Amino acid sequence: MLSVRPLLRSDGVELADVVCTHGRGRGHEGEQAAFHAVVFVRRGCFVRSADGAEDVLDPTLAYCMNPGQEQRYDHPHDGGDVCTSLALDAELLASLWGGDPRLPQAPLRVTPALDLEHRLLLAATRADADRHALIERAIGLTAIMLESADAFRVASGRPATLRARRAITDGARELLAAGSERSLPQLARALAVSPHHLSRVFHEMTGHTISRHRMRLRARCALERIAGGERDLAGLAAELGFADQSHLCRVVVGETGMTPSKLRALLA
Repeated sequence: MLSVRPLLRSDGVELADVVCTHGRGRGHEGEQAAFHAVVFVRRGCFVRSADGAEDVLDPTLAYCMNPGQEQRYDHPHDGGDVCTSLALDAELLASLWGGDPRLPQAPLRVTPALDLEHRLLLAATRADADRHALIERAIGLTAIMLESADAFRVASGRPATLRARRAITDGARELLAAGSERSLPQLARALAVSPHHLSRVFHEMTGHTISRHRMRLRARCALERIAGGERDLAGLAAELGFADQSHLCRVVVGETGMTPSKLRALLA
């Protein structure tokens, strides 16, 4: 009756497609949540009972789960439902949510803009987008959803001064220059800041995301090697952390407007 298909699992973030084919009627008693998650309803309608409350859920609302929470799902109609589960581990979630990983009980309103962002995240997983970009996007979506419940808690760890924001941005750039494979959660832990705040501050200070900066560093390394006459693009892509040769070529063209072969002719 329930099918769960993982879409992303990395650095404390798990994104999954959840399809329920339950017919009309009462659900099973005593189901227990296994992790912290924000769940978006993409299709269908059901009633969730948890912690003594009953909530009617449809695609205009999301709900939260906490480990060990007993819940029951009743379906007023046939046809089942389709949801997206966005789970974060306790440490990562606490860093976004004022130090406490326990998520709010009341449903969260999903605006049209947030619904589109959630669906764009799903589309990016299907397009096999860069893992780091997916993680950054998933963490950002979670933080924005939680802001609708308690903006003060989400904002509690934000660096207050321009000097502090510049220091965090410079620290992230230094760490990425030493090893571009560091993920957003790893960078945030090293800098003792929330991943969400790091992502926001970095974009504010540089004009682009951390995942875009990481890709630009890789592109600059590729250009240096291409200028030196490198012809094994497949090997270069693997060495620099690109998904494959075509990924390297797409990024280089996006950054320069020219293919690696044309650049080699101009620069070598």
